[in-house]
Order: sequence, then structure tokens, then C-alpha cells
Amino acid sequence: MRYLALILIFSCLQFSFAQDYAKNPLQTKDSIQQKKWVDDLFNSLSIEERIGQLFMVQVFSDKGKAHESEIAKLITEQHIGGLIYSNGGPVRQAKLNNTLQAASKIPLLIGMDAEWGLSMRLDSTYAFPWNMTLGAITDNDLVEQTGRQIGEHCKRLGVHFNFAPAVDINTNPKNPIIGNRSFGEDRDNVTEKGLAFMKGMQSAGTLANAKHFPGHGDTEEDSHLKLPTINFSAERIDSVELYPYRKLIKQGLASVMVAHLNVPSLEKRRGFPSSLSKHIVTDILKEQLGFNGLIFTDALTMKGAADYVEKGVDGTRTKSIVQGGEIDLMAFLAGNDVMLMSEDPEKGIAKFVEAYNNGVITEERLAHSVKKILMAKYKVGLNNYSPIGIYDLEKDLNRLKDDLLYEELIENAITVVKNSNSLLPLRDLQTKKIAYVSLGDDEGSAFLEELKKYAKVHEIRADKLDEIIEKLHNYNTVVIGFHKSNANPWKSFKFSQKEMAWLYEIARTNTVVLDVFARPYALDDLLSIDNIESIVMSYQNSEISQEKSAQLLFGAIPAKGKLPVSTGEYFPVGTGETYNALLNLSYGLPERVGMDSKLLSRIDSIANLAVDGKMTPGIQLLVARKGKVIYNKNFGYHTYEKKNKVDFNDVYDVASLTKILATLPVLMELEEKGALSLDDKLSKLMPEYKNTNKKNITLKKMLSHYARLKPWVPFYYATLDTVTKKPDPKYYRATRTKGFDVEVTNTLFMRNDYKDSIQKIIRDSELLSTLRYRYSDLPYYILKNYLEGFYDKPLSEITEDRFYKPLGANYTTYNPRNKFSLKDIVPTEIDDYYRYKKVHGYVHDMGAAMQGGVGGHAGVFSNANDVAKIMQMYLQKGFYGGKRYLKSETIDKFNHCYYCESDNRRGIGFDKPQLGEAGPTCGCLSMTSFGHSGFTGTYAWADPEEEIVYVFLANRTYPQAGKNLLLRENIRTEIQRLIYEAIID
Repeated sequence: MRYLALILIFSCLQFSFAQDYAKNPLQTKDSIQQKKWVDDLFNSLSIEERIGQLFMVQVFSDKGKAHESEIAKLITEQHIGGLIYSNGGPVRQAKLNNTLQAASKIPLLIGMDAEWGLSMRLDSTYAFPWNMTLGAITDNDLVEQTGRQIGEHCKRLGVHFNFAPAVDINTNPKNPIIGNRSFGEDRDNVTEKGLAFMKGMQSAGTLANAKHFPGHGDTEEDSHLKLPTINFSAERIDSVELYPYRKLIKQGLASVMVAHLNVPSLEKRRGFPSSLSKHIVTDILKEQLGFNGLIFTDALTMKGAADYVEKGVDGTRTKSIVQGGEIDLMAFLAGNDVMLMSEDPEKGIAKFVEAYNNGVITEERLAHSVKKILMAKYKVGLNNYSPIGIYDLEKDLNRLKDDLLYEELIENAITVVKNSNSLLPLRDLQTKKIAYVSLGDDEGSAFLEELKKYAKVHEIRADKLDEIIEKLHNYNTVVIGFHKSNANPWKSFKFSQKEMAWLYEIARTNTVVLDVFARPYALDDLLSIDNIESIVMSYQNSEISQEKSAQLLFGAIPAKGKLPVSTGEYFPVGTGETYNALLNLSYGLPERVGMDSKLLSRIDSIANLAVDGKMTPGIQLLVARKGKVIYNKNFGYHTYEKKNKVDFNDVYDVASLTKILATLPVLMELEEKGALSLDDKLSKLMPEYKNTNKKNITLKKMLSHYARLKPWVPFYYATLDTVTKKPDPKYYRATRTKGFDVEVTNTLFMRNDYKDSIQKIIRDSELLSTLRYRYSDLPYYILKNYLEGFYDKPLSEITEDRFYKPLGANYTTYNPRNKFSLKDIVPTEIDDYYRYKKVHGYVHDMGAAMQGGVGGHAGVFSNANDVAKIMQMYLQKGFYGGKRYLKSETIDKFNHCYYCESDNRRGIGFDKPQLGEAGPTCGCLSMTSFGHSGFTGTYAWADPEEEIVYVFLANRTYPQAGKNLLLRENIRTEIQRLIYEAIID
């Protein structure tokens, strides 16, 4: 019985502690030890030391030694209890904080304003999206994760209280100080976001602070400058403004900041700041809402408090009380625990001592606040204080996981507020002529460059409106980006009158997508939206926001966001049209798709080795997984002269990748339509082969390189002078003349009928004696002829119309000189055997050159991004960007090894992994993978099992083809191996 009684007593005590813990957010689980520490420390303090604990003073880590000495003096002589850090840098702050903590008898409680991260105050630290941006997100788990990661940053820097989240309900678009700092105007959304943020931050060990009590959301004045007035009724304030506090308090909110506001319905004294009102702080916050956590004043240096004067009955000023710490004392007597940023801490503390000695401040009242402060210090671990570690501090405050979260937050926030006729996401790219017009006063280049990854987009600039309108006549879709500064949430967000006029006129005469990279209230001034087909709210003008918004416009990522505020008369809170992604490539960080950034970055060293070792002058290199491009880099220059660095928009001669980028997709399309069969013989497809030794060769065997065809025929050699080895005048002219229209280069034109001679040479050529796997270009000469006859147009037009334009592969083309500047085309060789000049903008392959640059086996130029689009289309079983190009079963049919038992690894057109040890891949990927390589050093591979696309473009043939060092050193396959080693999920 005795033991049972002890157990019952212990259980009751535990239950009692649990109840207290639920009521008091500052109480720890080891509450007995906490209480003992607090009581022992409190009892050891003098009255002056106890009073000093009530003051938290402002510190800057960028103001030098005099300022630091002043703060140290306050610590040692006035015994202040806490510091709130403002501007500076993280390492400087950490060092200063360690010094000041060492000077303090009692460990200091450290606070900061880090609403969107430490960057609110410090350089070299991370900035997460503003609260308004977070308010557009429907997944509150992401907001909780944001709070957690900001909390981790604070804790790493030794910050115990983050004065966040702001839970003001921003119902006034003209609010000059809250605005973007609010989660929005909807009470429930603000509450849900604030609660999620609080939970996340406090789970990281950083205490939260809800502000600005009782609600700063409906003001048109800044309390830093004057005392704003809230004219709502007490009932309205209780049901709306106080609602978030009520909910957060129930869930363990650690602290509240009381604002400097004039609230007539809650405080009868005219012009009396809420921070000094006992009715607001004690009666409402502490008693009515039951809050037992720490209560901070807002900064007492703010004019809303510092300029307070008492007024007489007639409204005239009668007494200023800004001198001698009176406001500090009034704030404390109102019920606040911590006097934040007193104008004069020394005078304030002296005033408190005087009030204590005179009985104005009772022992009980003083103990109540000081013990709460000491409880908070215990809760954040100051009972076992240790200095901040400086090593890797900046790295720890700028983590990969922060970039990953930021990317996901922006993706979830961007909001489509209008979308007439489902213009977005932009599809049918073959019909679109897209222009981009930049408005606003900030940079929009990241947006433009990302748009260009999806379609041909031209930026249109002019000084006058009529010039813009004239230039836009050539386009049928205009994307207007409104870019405003992302430096802080208070920056200007409005359209100028000139910009409004331009917007209306452009929209009147064009199909327009308006993308706003500013706060939602930018739309308030729109008098009409009738002529604007689509409006997107992207909230911030960060590079990531610009990139993600461009991706959303083309459907690479879904539209998910909802407006957190009403804006103008057209868009109520909660507006937001959603749509699914179209399954085209998006762009992001490797970890989003189960890859390791650090492991993937090892690719750089091999690519640099290839360039430095003169295996190729330059490289474009791209890796995508699960539909997301996660590695996209350029290395080296166009040539070894190092004049032009490789750029993303440069185009390379992809050589034999042409086979799977041009000829093959057209054949696949015809096969699934029944126009031909893989078992069709050449004699059926092309009657001219009926009486040849190739009449019984099937399409399947021919495209599997299992048809006894010669690997290669040097067609050009027969057209050279037998003595000079230069192009024979019998076949060539230096300029285009009648009968010599086949442009080999701009100074070499071949006789028209020789293209027929090439086909005859192929028909008449001998077959190899043995049936075995032997790679050959000849099938693609034959099939190019077939396809052009079938469609009655050049292969260049067939591929462009049926694949490249709809895919948005605008950098993929034959004969690039017709579309691109030479500075954007990478040269392939200095030819000393046929063309006798630099091959620049013309196909390197001689046989393709003799067909006017358009071969079935070679001739395509492209960049890595476009090649990846086509490979991704294959990977997605013929579907890309909301359009089905090929049937799933067609892809499977062509991506199959029909002759593996005969030691032939090839699919139909596609190369496949090696059957033994040596071959075209690293040997570390699935047998369902497929791809191709090209003579100029190019390589493209796709793996359905790991959903990986890998593209390597190079001009290893420059200045001379010579030895293939890329192949000899296994550069491309070694990079492939590193890609697979970077898979973590």
C-alpha cells in the first residue's frame, strides 16, 4: 500500500507538471530541475540584477569597437538580460556574441528579427520567401518546414528568440509596414500558416514570437514613424485579429510582441499606445487569452511609443513622458515582461529601481517577469551555455537543403489568377511566335533565359510605345514580365502610369500573358483586365522565382498557388486556377529527384580533364532525371584559340545522333500508322531496289545494322581531282550556278545530279560476305530518300514540322547558318582533304554535305537542352509537353534487341548497352536503356529504369579529327558512371 501511495503521488505530480507544461510554453519537460535552476539563480540576484534581466538592447555587429564597448558596459554595469541583434554579418555577430556572453554574469537571451531568415538583418545568410509568398501555398507542411529551417539557422548562430511569425491579417493593401510580411488577409489561412511556422521553428529549438499584438494588419501608417490607429470594434478584433493568437497560444506559442497601436475600442484613453495599455496586455492577452509565455514590447525606440505624450481632456498636449525611462516603466506595469530596445536602458533601469523602492513595482510582479525570462533561458539551454562555433558557420547558414526548400516553396506559391481560354500552359508551340517585354525597374534576364529553354522567345525593346507595338506585329503571344526589386518586402511594387499605358495598349492588340514578380497588390491599379488573357502572380523577383514561373508558363511544373489577399476588384482572396504539368522538362536541384549534388559535381573534373587535355575544345553536358534537368553545364571554348566560351545556346554538329533525332522518329511515326512495317523489304519500300542485291533486306535488319551493308562509302573521294586531290571542277563550282545548287560550303557547290549518283552507288554496292553486326551509315542514306519521297519534302522540313517545332526544339535544325549567327555555331574541323577550309556552320560529315547538309545519318545541329527534350520524349514512351508524338508500344518495339542471340546489341535504330564487357556505355545501366553516339564526340543516352537522360555534346574533331581521345580515355562513359554513382534514391 505504501508503494502504491507513492506511485499515486508521483503520478499526480507528473500530471500536475504536464498540466503546467501545457499552460506554460516556457516550461521544460524536466520542470523540477528547471524550477530549481530558476529559483536558485533568481535568489542569488540583487534587485538591480533582477531588473536588468527585463531589458533587451539592440546590438550591431557592423558598428565597430565603440559600439561594442557601450554594449559591454550595459552588460557589466546594468546587468541587462538580453540582446537583439540587428545589421551585420554572421561571423562578426558570432564572435561579438561570444565576447558579450563571456562578459555577462548570467547568460544573455538572444533575439533577432528573422521573419524570412537571418538575411532580414545579416549579410551572407539565407533569405526564404516572404510570408505573403508562403500564404499562397496550400501545403502547410512546407510552411512548417520553412519555420524549422529558419529555426535551425537561428540556433546555429546562438539566437534563442526569432521575432516571427508576423500573424497580422493584412486587410489593408495600403499598409506600409506589414504587407509582404503577412501571410495574407484570410484569418484562417494566416492562422494555419502562423501555426505551422511556429511549430516548425520551435521544433528546431528556437522560440517563436507572434506579432504584432493585437493586430497591425489594417493600418495605413508605420508605427516606426507614428502611432497608427485601428478603428475596428472590439468584437471584430476578437473574432479576426486575435484569432491567430488564440490558436497559437493553445499550441504552445513561446512569446508575443505587443505593437504600438492606437486601438480606441480596446483602450479608452485617446492616442494611448497598446504596448502601454494594461487592459490590452494584461486583461486581454494574459487573462482573456490565457497567455503565460514571454511578452515583449515592440521596439521602444519606435515613434509609436517613443513620441507618446499624454493629452488633456480638450485634446491638447499636456505632458511629454519620453524622458527618464517612463515609457519603459509604463510598458512593464501594463504587463510586458521584456522591454525591447529601450531608448535609454540605464535611465530605464534606474526608473525601475526607484519604482521598486517606492512600492510601485511589487516583489511579486518583478519575480513574475524575471522568473519567466529565466525559464526561457533554461528552455533554450543557457543553463549549459557554450560559445558559438565559428568553423563553417556561413556554410551552415546557406545549405543545400535551404535551396531545395526555397525551390519547392516557389513552385507551390506561383498563382495563375486569370487564364482565359486555357491559354496556359502554353502548348502547340509550332503555332506560337512569342515575344517578351520587360516592365518594372528590376532585372528579368533569368526569366527570359528560362523561357528560351522551352520555345523561341525574342525580347522586344523600344523607347516609345508605338515602336513596341510595331515590333510586336510579328508575334502572336506576348509575355510581359513585371519585375520589381526583391531586396526586401517593403520595396515599391506599383506600376508606373507609363507602364500601365503600355500594358493596356499591348494587351489591346496582342494575346498577352502578364507575369507579376511583385506583391499581389500590384494588380490593384488595373482598371481593366479584359484584354489580358492570362495573369500570373509570381510574388518575388528572385532568380528561382523567375525560373520557376517560366517553367510554369510552359507546363513543366503544375500551377498550385492561391492568392493570399484580394487584389483589385477582379481577384478575391483564394483566387487561383490550377493545372497539371504537361510532362516536359523542368529544371531544378539533383536532390529533388534522388541524386546527390556533391557526387554529381565530380563530373566537372572529368569534363575539365577532357578540355584541358585537348580531347575537345569544349563541351555541353546535361543530365536529367525523372523529367527534371539537374545538371546543365558548359566547359571550354568553341576552339583552342579560346575566343568564344561555350554557351547554353550554342549549337553543335551532333553527327550520327541525327539517326535517332531525325530519321528514326519519322520512321517510327510511319510504322505505327501502318505506312510501313519493320518486316518490309527494301524492294517493297523502294521499287528501285527490286533488282538489286539488297531487295530482300528488311527494315528491321537494316536498322539493326545486321544487313551486310558496307559501313561507309567515301562518296566525296570520287569527286576529287585525281592529281590535286581538290574538288574536281567537273562536279563543283565556287559559286551557285545553274545545275550546281547543292551547297557543300559557301564557296563550294556540287552538281545537282550527283545526289542521284550517291543513291546509285549505294544500290550497286557489294554486300559484306558474312552476316554479322556491322555498323553502317548506308541505311540512313536509303531511308532519307524514302522519307523525302513519301512526304514530298526535304527531311529537314519533315522533322521540323512534325517534331522539332511542336517540341519547342528551336535550336535543332539542319543547315544552322540559315538560322543562327556563326558565333552561336561551334565549328567542327579545319578540313584539308575535301572542303579545304574551316567547317563552320556546315555539316562535318562529307556524305551529308554532298546532300546539301541534310542527311539521314548526319547533318543535324542542336544544343544539349534540345537533344534532352527528344530523348525525354522517348523516355516518356512518346509523350512530351502535353502531346503524344508516338505510341508507347512503338517505342518498345524499336527499343528492342532482336538479334542479341547473334551477338548484336542493337535495337531498331537505337544503340543498346554492351552484351559483354566493352561497349558504348559504362556497363552500369539497365539493358532497357538506349541511345547513340556521334563522330564529332556527341553522345545521348536514356534509361527508362532510372529515368535518366544524359547528353554530351563536343567538337572533338576540331581542328583535326585524328585520334578519338574522348573514346580512348572513356570520357563519356566515365561521366556516365559518375551519374549512376550519384543516385541516392
